[in-house]
Amino acid sequence: MLVSLNPAVEELKQIENDWVAASKAKDAAKLGDILADSWTALTWDGKKEDKAKALADMKTPGNSLDSIEMGSMTVRIFGSTAVVTGSDTAKSTEEGKDTSGKYVWMDVFVKQDGKWKAVASESTKVPK
Repeated sequence: MLVSLNPAVEELKQIENDWVAASKAKDAAKLGDILADSWTALTWDGKKEDKAKALADMKTPGNSLDSIEMGSMTVRIFGSTAVVTGSDTAKSTEEGKDTSGKYVWMDVFVKQDGKWKAVASESTKVPK
C-alpha cells in the first residue's frame, strides 16, 4: 500500500470515510461539519443539491445507505484547495427506490480556518 508523504492527503481521505460513516448513520451533525455552508452538488441523477437539502434528505423515510464499499481515492492539492476523486459500490435507497450500484464521484475541498470543508461535489452512477 502506498502511503502519502503529505499528511493532508490522508486527512482528506479520512474526511471522505467520515462522510460515508455519517451518511450510513444518518448523522446530520457530522455531515454538516464536513460540508461548507455554501456546498453544492450535482447528484447522480442530474439534480442540484445544497447543504440544507442534503441534511434534510438524511432524515427522510425511504432514504438509506445500507452498505458501501469504497474504491481507491486520488487526492490532488492545490494550495488551500483539494480535489478528491474516487468510486464506491453502494446498496442504497432514495425515496423508497433502489439506487444501488457503482458510482464515481468528485469532491472539492477548501481549507477554511485551518479545516478542510467540502464546497462542491459531483456523483455519477456507472451504467451496468
